[in-house]
Amino acid sequence: MTVLPDAATSRAVLIGTSRYDHIEQLPTVANNLRALAAALCAPHTWGLAPEHCTVIENPQDPVEVLDAVRTAAEQATDTLLVYFAGHSLVEPRRGELVLGLTGSQRQRSYTGLSYGTLRDVMSDGRAGRRVMLLDCCLSGATPGFVDGIEAVVDRADLDSACLLAAVPDSSFAFAPPGEAHTAFTGELLRLLGEGVPGGPQLLDLSTVYGQVYAAMGAKGRPLPHKRDRGGIAGGIALARNTAPVMPVFGPTPPAYAPGAGAPLPPPPYAPGQTPPPPPAPPAWPPGFAPAQAPGSGAPNNRRILIRSAIAVAVVGGLLAAGIPLVNKWTEDDSPKKTVAKPSPTSTPTKKVPAPAYNDATERVVNPSKAKGGTLKFVGRSDADSWDPQRSYYGFAWNFSRYFTRQLVTFAPKPDKGGSDLVPDLATSKAKVSEGGKTYSYTLRSGITWEDGSPITSEDVKYGIERGWATDVLPGGPTYFKQVLDPDGKYKGPYKDDKLGLKAIETPTSNTIVFHLAEPNSDFEQMLAMPAGSPVPSAKDTKAKYQQRPFSSGPYKFGSYTPNKSLELVRNTEWKQSSDPVRAALPDRITVDIIQDDNARSQRLFAGSYDVDLEPTSLPKPAIARAVSSTELKTRLDDPYTMGIRYLGLPRTVKPMNNIHCRKAVIYGTDRQSIQTALGGPGGGEIATNMLPPGIEGANPTDDPYGVRERGGRADVAKAKKELAACGKPNGFRTTVAVRAGNPDDLSAAQALQSSLKSIGISFTIEQIELGQYYQVVGSPSTVKKKGYGIILARWLPDFPTAQGFLQPLADGRFILPTGNVNFPQLDDKSINNLFDKAIAGQDRREIREMYRQINRKVSDSAGFVPLTFQKSYTWRGPRLTNVYTSHIYAGGYDFASLGVTP
Repeated sequence: MTVLPDAATSRAVLIGTSRYDHIEQLPTVANNLRALAAALCAPHTWGLAPEHCTVIENPQDPVEVLDAVRTAAEQATDTLLVYFAGHSLVEPRRGELVLGLTGSQRQRSYTGLSYGTLRDVMSDGRAGRRVMLLDCCLSGATPGFVDGIEAVVDRADLDSACLLAAVPDSSFAFAPPGEAHTAFTGELLRLLGEGVPGGPQLLDLSTVYGQVYAAMGAKGRPLPHKRDRGGIAGGIALARNTAPVMPVFGPTPPAYAPGAGAPLPPPPYAPGQTPPPPPAPPAWPPGFAPAQAPGSGAPNNRRILIRSAIAVAVVGGLLAAGIPLVNKWTEDDSPKKTVAKPSPTSTPTKKVPAPAYNDATERVVNPSKAKGGTLKFVGRSDADSWDPQRSYYGFAWNFSRYFTRQLVTFAPKPDKGGSDLVPDLATSKAKVSEGGKTYSYTLRSGITWEDGSPITSEDVKYGIERGWATDVLPGGPTYFKQVLDPDGKYKGPYKDDKLGLKAIETPTSNTIVFHLAEPNSDFEQMLAMPAGSPVPSAKDTKAKYQQRPFSSGPYKFGSYTPNKSLELVRNTEWKQSSDPVRAALPDRITVDIIQDDNARSQRLFAGSYDVDLEPTSLPKPAIARAVSSTELKTRLDDPYTMGIRYLGLPRTVKPMNNIHCRKAVIYGTDRQSIQTALGGPGGGEIATNMLPPGIEGANPTDDPYGVRERGGRADVAKAKKELAACGKPNGFRTTVAVRAGNPDDLSAAQALQSSLKSIGISFTIEQIELGQYYQVVGSPSTVKKKGYGIILARWLPDFPTAQGFLQPLADGRFILPTGNVNFPQLDDKSINNLFDKAIAGQDRREIREMYRQINRKVSDSAGFVPLTFQKSYTWRGPRLTNVYTSHIYAGGYDFASLGVTP
C-alpha cells in the first residue's frame, strides 16, 4: 500500500549549483531550489516543515554539503530525500559521477563532490527509506567519455533506496532556453502542482517517474532513468495528488510510522457498493520493470518510408503511466456483462453485450440500423488533401469513402474479413482475361453524382487519368502509372487534348476495360484506393478540387474551412439500392481540428466528440487515463495496424557484408526489451518475421530464428557463435541511424545498445532530423559513407499483400539511388523471380504460398531484424453504433459503417 512519509520524522536536503567559476552558468537551477522547497513544504503536497527542508545553493566546499546531509540522515527516521541539480563530471578511470561545485573545472573531477561519498553519508543514517533525485548536466564531463549515461546511472545506484535521475549530455537539453526550470525538475514541479487528473490519491515515486517520463518523451527531451533496489517506489508517495482523483473506498491512507505494523487496508465496501478494482503495477519506461505499456502506433500517412512529407504522429512509443491499473490491463479481464437495450425496430428489449476492452477488434460493437443524428469527428490535423487522386493519409482514405466510390472496395466486415474486396460501383469484381492483363467491369444502374446525373465509365477513366497531372495535382500514389503506362508516354488529362489514356477503354457509358502492360494480381487492390475514384471532367477544378470534391457517395461537402472544420451533409441523389457497402446512418457528419492533444482527448472522453479522425493520435496521458479507468477502458481497442518496426542491416557497410555478422545481430537482439521501449505489448507484438498479421501470405508460425520460444530474449550463445564465424569473436563497432526528436526510436536504440553490448557489439547512435531522415537513409551512397550498419525503421503498406508490403523492401530492382527503402540492399534473383510469379499469378492460394516462400527467403538473407508487429490504441465513444476496427485503415474504425444513437 502506498503511504505518505511522516513529515515530522522525514527530512529533505536540496542542493543546487547555478553559478560556476569555470563552467557554463545554469541560472535555472536557482529557480529549481526555491520552487521545489516550496512544493515539498506545501500542506497540500507533502507538508514538510521548512526547518526540515535544507537548501544549499552554490556550495563551494564538499564538506558543507556532506555535513548537511549527515545531519538530516541522523534526524530522519522515516524518509530522507536528497536532491541535486547542476553540472556533473565523470571520473574518467572508474566512470564515477562527481557533482559540480562552484569551483569545479572540466577534466578535473577532483574539483567536485564525489557522488559515492555523498551516497555513503546518506546510507549511514537512520531513515527507513531513502530517495535520491539527480538532475545533472553532463556537458562538463571529460571529452571522449564513452561509457554512456546508462553506465553512469548504474554506478549512481543506492542500496535499499530509490534513485530518479536525469542526466542529459548538453546544457540545451538540461535547461531548455526560455524556460524557468530545468527540463526534469520543471516537469516534476508541474506534476506536484497540477497533480494527475483521475489518478490515485497519493503520487508514489513510480507514478511520479512515469508521468515525468511521459511528459519529457512527448516533448522529445532526454528521458529520465530510475533505479529501485529498495523496492520502495510503488509504496512511498512523494506528495498528495492535487488533481481530482479516483473514487476513494474508505479513509485517506495513513502516514507510515517506522516500527509500526503495516497500515490497515481500507474498510470493506458497503453492501450494494461496487468494489474497487484490484491494484496492479503501472506501466514502466525502459530499463525498469517489464512494461505492459501502450504506444501510439503508426503515423497518419500510409507508406511511411517513401513519403517526402512525413506527417508526424504520436507513435509507437513507450507510455509511462503511474496511475494504478486493473490487473492484466492489456487483456479483457472483466466478465462480459449484458445490458438490456431497446431494439431500433421493435419495442421488446434484447440483451446485447456491454462494451468491453478490445471488443471492436473481434466483433461489431453496438450493431444497429438506426439512422439519424450527427456523427462528430475530432482530429489533430487536416487531411493532406481531400482530392481523392492527391490524398495519401490513411485516415483520409478511410473518411473519403463518405463522398467517393470506386469500382471495387473493401468489405464492411470486422477483423480479417475487412481485407476482402467486394464490388462497389461495378456489378461484380473484374472479368480477367489475356493471362491477367485485361480487367473488364460493368457499372451498376442507379449510380449518380450529387446533382443527379449518372456516373459513367468515362468519369471513372477521367478520375484515374488525373493521377498523371502531378505538376498540377502533386501527391497521391503512383501505381496506375506503373501498371498502365510504365513507359511514361501519357501526359495527363490537362495536356493530351482530351485523347485520353489508351490503356483504359470505355466501350459504353457503363463498361470500362483496363489493359495492363504486364499481369498484376493486385490491380484491384489499386482500384480500391481513392485514386481510383471517378471525377466528372466538367466539375474538375484542378488544384482547387480538394476544396470541394464532387460527391459520388452518400454524403457531400456542406462546408469546409481548411485546418479548422469540415461538415458533410446527406447527398439526396445517392440511392441505398445502388450501394451495397455504405450504411450511411448519420444525417450529418462533422470534423473539428483541435491540435492540442490534451484538449482533444478530454473532449473526446467527455462525449463532445464520438471518434478521433486519426486512429493513432490518442496521446499517451489519455491512454494512461483510459487504461486506468474501468469505464473508459471498456471503450478502448488495441488493434494491429499492419505495420512493423524493424532493423535494416545494409550489406554495403562492413562488417554487415558478412551474413554471419548480420546473424549475430539478429540473435543478439533482445526484442522483449525493445518491445518495452516501444510501448510494451500494447504498442506491438514481438515479430518473428517480416509479414505482419493481415498481410496476404503472413504466417504467424514462421519463426526461423526461434524468437518466440525464447520469449523475445536474445540468444547469446548463438550470437557469439555467429561472431566467431564472421571473424569477429570479440564483437565489432558500427553506427545506428534513428530519427531525432523521437523518444520511442531513441529508447529502442538504447535497448538494442544494451542487448548487443552483452555479445561485444557496440555502436554509436546517430540521430538524424526527421525531415531529412528518409532522404539520408534512403541514399545507399550516404549510408555507406556514414557507416550506418543498422537502420531503425517502420513500414506500412498501401494495400494488404506482400507486393504492397514486402516488394519495396526486398526486391533488388527496387534499390534506388534516392528514396530507397530496401535498406539491406537485398538483391536475390530467386526472390525477385518469385515476386514476378506471384504478381503475375491468378490463383490466390498459389500466390499466398509464393509470398510465404519470399518471406522465408527474406529471413534467411539476414538483412532484416523484425522487432514488433505494430498495434495502436484507439477509443470509441459511447454513442457510436456498428463499430469495428479495420486492418486496411491502420487499425482505425471502418468509418463508412458508423452510426450514432440519437
